[in-house]
Amino acid sequence: MKLKNIIFSVLLLIIFVNVSFAQDLISAAEAKKLANSKTTVLVSTRTAADYAKVHIRNAVNVSIDALASTTDPKGILKSPAELVTILGEKGIIPTKKIIIYDTGSNKGAGRLYWILKYLGFNDVKVLDGHMQGWRTVRGPVTNAATKATTVTFTPKVNSKIFADKAYVKSKISSAVVVDVRDDTEWGEGHINGAKHFEYKKVLADGGKLKSKAELEALFNGAGITKNKEIILYCATSVRAGIIYLALTSVLEYPNVKVYDGAYNEWKLN
Repeated sequence: MKLKNIIFSVLLLIIFVNVSFAQDLISAAEAKKLANSKTTVLVSTRTAADYAKVHIRNAVNVSIDALASTTDPKGILKSPAELVTILGEKGIIPTKKIIIYDTGSNKGAGRLYWILKYLGFNDVKVLDGHMQGWRTVRGPVTNAATKATTVTFTPKVNSKIFADKAYVKSKISSAVVVDVRDDTEWGEGHINGAKHFEYKKVLADGGKLKSKAELEALFNGAGITKNKEIILYCATSVRAGIIYLALTSVLEYPNVKVYDGAYNEWKLN
């Protein structure tokens, strides 16, 4: 009887750890179960050309570039009203479960994840493993564009996860500002006082995120700790999105922001 209780406790612990890790990541197997639900919206952030070749059946396509302003500095988000219009045309609404994927780089998916969180969406997932993961579970694919029904919604903008240039300047000495660009970009210039942590460090093979234990070790080792306010940026803050997910969803950091203007804006000083 005692042995059964021990086994049961271990199984519960395993389930708890897996659920705790998953949170806003979703496995391909679980996504496949939800793919045909009317309460789920699958979203590809791959290029229009890639989407036209093949994509997950029922997925709509959202260009990350279409969500950015056309004015300088490059990459800054359009207004919430403009974002609502673009997303609404794709049937993306806060009352649905949103599952996002990209090529496996986690750049497009991470960016859209943060944007939706900024607009007040609660149920947003990133497909762990993206298309490669989807193929491993023999998920259905197509090259036929998904026809979306246009919807409208009022965003609940979460300003607590957004940082502008003035805010970053005011927090240089107190927050941990993190540059997630690559070594070459970092060497060419960065925000004074920022820590360097390339976004690819959180990725495992096949576009998946590393384990919770690995992520904890990486961030703690870099001095990016849970007790500090964290401000993330790259060139346009596209790459900052997957780091935001890793910190807030997997590791449950309570105070993480993305500097949307990013280095493209900062270097215009």
